[in-house]
Amino acid sequence: MFAFRPRMLRHALSLSLLIATLLTSIVPASKANAYSVDDPVVVNMVEGGMAGMLANVKAAPFYKLDLTYSGGHGELCLAGYAVMKVHHDKNNPVVRRGVEAALSFLNMLNNAQQRNFPGGENKTLYTVSTAVLVLAEVDRKKYRPQLKLYEKFLRQDRESHGGYSYPGDRKGDVSQTQYAVLALWTLDRAGIAVDYKGVQATIGWLLRVQDPSGGWPYLAEDPGSMTRIKQGGLTPSMAVAGGSALMIAADILEVWGEAMAEGKTGIVGLPKSVKLFQEDLVEDETSSDKPGYDPAPIRQAIDDCQRYLSISANSPDPAKVQSAWPYYQLYTLERYESFREVIMGDDYREMAGWYDIGVNYLKGKEQKGRGWPGQSYTTSSVSSSFAMLFLIRGTKKAIEQEAEGALRGGRELPGDTTKIRVDGGQIKGEPVAEAVTDLLDMLEGDDPSALEGKSLPEDMKLSDDPKTRKAQIGRLERLVRGSSSYQARRVAARVLGQSDEIRVVPSLIFALDDPDTRVRTYARDGLRFISRKFEGFDMKIEPGKRQDYGELRRAQREWRNWYLTMDPGYIFLTQ
Repeated sequence: MFAFRPRMLRHALSLSLLIATLLTSIVPASKANAYSVDDPVVVNMVEGGMAGMLANVKAAPFYKLDLTYSGGHGELCLAGYAVMKVHHDKNNPVVRRGVEAALSFLNMLNNAQQRNFPGGENKTLYTVSTAVLVLAEVDRKKYRPQLKLYEKFLRQDRESHGGYSYPGDRKGDVSQTQYAVLALWTLDRAGIAVDYKGVQATIGWLLRVQDPSGGWPYLAEDPGSMTRIKQGGLTPSMAVAGGSALMIAADILEVWGEAMAEGKTGIVGLPKSVKLFQEDLVEDETSSDKPGYDPAPIRQAIDDCQRYLSISANSPDPAKVQSAWPYYQLYTLERYESFREVIMGDDYREMAGWYDIGVNYLKGKEQKGRGWPGQSYTTSSVSSSFAMLFLIRGTKKAIEQEAEGALRGGRELPGDTTKIRVDGGQIKGEPVAEAVTDLLDMLEGDDPSALEGKSLPEDMKLSDDPKTRKAQIGRLERLVRGSSSYQARRVAARVLGQSDEIRVVPSLIFALDDPDTRVRTYARDGLRFISRKFEGFDMKIEPGKRQDYGELRRAQREWRNWYLTMDPGYIFLTQ
C-alpha cells in the first residue's frame, strides 16, 4: 500500500494583486480558527519539517525506484513539491531530487509491462500526478514538453465511466481520482490542454458514486444514474477526497466563473466595486471550448458532504476518528476547505476549527525539529510533506497564484520574462528608462541581462493616471514575486519601494525572502519608507553574508502585523 492510498480560477482577464487582496472579503470576518499560518507555533513546525526533509534528502524512499509501478519516484516528487511550496527554492536539494525523479520516471513509463502491473500495488497514477505538481511548480515553461507527455498518460488512463482506478480494477478509486484531477487542474493552469470532455465525465462519475449520506467510498459502485446507492467503505478521508476532486474538476471547466460582462469579475463573492484592468491576452492551447456543467448538483453534493462530515462519527479530525493515513487526510482536508471557500462565496461557512484540528494533531505527533514520523508504508519525508502542505495552506496558495497572475488559458507572466518581445533599440550607458512603462517593457524584453551594469533614475515615477498606475503596479508586483531574472526583481523591488503605495506592502514583505541580497535590501528599505518606520524591524542585510533566517522570519511577521493595522481584513497567503 502506497503513502497516497486512503489516504481557478481561470479568467479571461489577468487579475492584479489588488484584486487578489480583495478576494479576502469572500471569507467571513469571524474566523473559527485560533491558529494561522503565521503563528509562531505553525512556523516552527514547518521549519522543523524542512530540517527533517533536508536531513533525509539522500534517504531511500519506502518503495523501490527500479520499478515503474512501485511508487518510489512519487515519494520523491511529493517531497520536492512540498519543499518548493514552502521555500520557493528550485536549487534546494530536496526539490532537485524531486525534479530528477519526475524526469527519470517519464522515461520509465515506456515500459508498458510494469506500467500496467495489475492490482493495488501499482502506484503509477500517484507518481504521475505528483510529478506534474513538482515540474509545474518549479518551472512550467521549461518542463512543458514533459508535462504534455504526462497529460497524455492521464488522458489514456481514465476509465470509461470517468473515474480512475488501479490497472485491472474496473471500479473507480476516489483516492486516485482526486490526485489525477489535481494534476489535470495543474496542467490546465500551466496552459496545457487536457481532455475536457473526460473531466466532464469525471464530474458525472463523482456525482453518481456519492453515498446517500453525503460521503464517498474508497472503491465505488457506479449505479449508472444519478440515483445514489449505498456505498461501502465510507471514511471521512474519502469524503473530503471526493468533495475536493469534484470541486477541482468543476473549476477546470470554469463552472464557478461568470461571463466577463462589464462590471463582472467571474469570482463569486467579489465586491461589485472591483474593476478589472484588461491587459493583452495570450492565447494558448487551453483556450478551446470547454463543455459546460450545471453547478447546482455540484453545490448540492458539497452541501450533502458537509452534512456527512458534521456527524461526530464522521469527523475528519484524525485524533477523534482514527485514520490510517492522518497526514494524507489533513492535506486533503485543506484542499477541500480551500476550494469550498472559493466556490461557495458568501455562502461559505468553514468547518468549525478545521485548521486548528490539523495544527493540534500535528503538534502532538511532531518529532521536535525533525518533522513527522513515517507510518502506514510511508517515510518521514512523505508524512512531513503532507503535514507542511497542510500547515502552509498549500492549496490556497495555488489558488492565489492563479488569481494574482493568470492570463487567458491559465498562463501567468513568463517566469524569466524573456519571451515577450518589444520594439525599440538598445540603451547603452545612459539611464535604462525614464518612465516606468518603458522600464517594464525592458524587464519583459528578450534579454534578461539587459539591465546589468546600467543605472536607474533615482526618482522613477509611476504614472499619474490611476488606471495606468494600477496596471504598472500589478506588473511590477508579478515581477518581484515570480521573475527568475534577479535584475528584473531588483528593479521591481526598488520601484515598488519608491511608490509610496500602501497596497504594495504584501509584495515587498514577500520579497524580503528573495535569494538576492539587493532585492531584499530594496524591499526592506521600501517598507521602511512607505510605513515611515525608518528603523524598520531589525533586519540586518550584509552583502556576501548568509541571511539570518530567524531574523528574516521575525521581520516578516512584524511587517505583516503592522500591515494588518492598516488593512485588518487582509489574509497573507504566501508566508
